[in-house]
Amino acid sequence: MSVKQIQTLVEKLVTEIIRETELELVAVEYVKERDWYLRVFIDKPGGLEVEDCQMVSEHLENKLDELDPISGGYILEVSSPGLDRPLKNDKDFKRHIGDKVEIHTFLPIDGQKSIIGTLLGTDNDAIQIDIAGTTMSIAKEKASQIRLHIDF
Repeated sequence: MSVKQIQTLVEKLVTEIIRETELELVAVEYVKERDWYLRVFIDKPGGLEVEDCQMVSEHLENKLDELDPISGGYILEVSSPGLDRPLKNDKDFKRHIGDKVEIHTFLPIDGQKSIIGTLLGTDNDAIQIDIAGTTMSIAKEKASQIRLHIDF
């Protein structure tokens, strides 16, 4: 199976596992670093508990063992997306209107590939952010990554 096929299968499996819970699937990654990693990011209102991750991990591991879709070894990780979570779908964007976001672009826009501003909203094609009182619209196709921005 290809990386994309594995990610799609795991998304379906996790969606089924969490169907009757408050949990939400945020993202699935199947990536080669030093080893292959299958990462599942979940969340829920009020935040995750260790037991949430453990439950999803155990059920997913059992399903993957049963189906055996991945040839070779991999490391399964189930966790929260973290404070700087990626924003990927309309639900993510709506939930975080008014929050600071960091948009990384494929090519520089006004000389920058990393733009930080307050999320105002989105439409089908663009993300609107406020930067020091000025509204900027960035085409979604130009964004390589959109994350919550955390000031330290």
